[in-house]
Amino acid sequence: MNQSETTQQTLAPTTAMQIVGLVISVAICFSCAAIGSAATTPQLADWFANLQKPTWNPPNWVFAPVWTTLFAMMAVAAWLVWRKSGFRNSRLALSWFGIQLALNVGWSVLFFGCQQPGFALVEIVLLWLAIAITASLFAQHSKLAAGLLLPYLGWVSFASVLNFAIWSLNR
Repeated sequence: MNQSETTQQTLAPTTAMQIVGLVISVAICFSCAAIGSAATTPQLADWFANLQKPTWNPPNWVFAPVWTTLFAMMAVAAWLVWRKSGFRNSRLALSWFGIQLALNVGWSVLFFGCQQPGFALVEIVLLWLAIAITASLFAQHSKLAAGLLLPYLGWVSFASVLNFAIWSLNR
């Protein structure tokens, strides 16, 4: 065994470390989901229900399973990057992952919590860019991790158009 192989073996996370890493990744992602939900849920019955929406606006029940699936995929994607490269070697990618998570929460707070679809529209463009950057950086570590972010990017693309439509109809 050469020096490089020995170093890689000592740096490779053990099975227990991998499980802990996955649990941490899931906990971080779903904590962000919970914060976003806390800003969203109280506004659905009154404020959001009374907004003008396009005819193609999905029913409210669609959003919870979609977001649950997307947050699970995000958690696995971040975990795959960490597992493959470690935190030190994927610091930039995982930092961008954190930025997009913060922007994700921020959108819910702006749109629902602050009832500001216009500001949320600007913010969701930043979120879309952060997701695209994150996926690009993840691809340098794991193609699968990058691929797991693509449905999220697609959903945020749709949400951006929906945000614009709601803002336009309610100015």
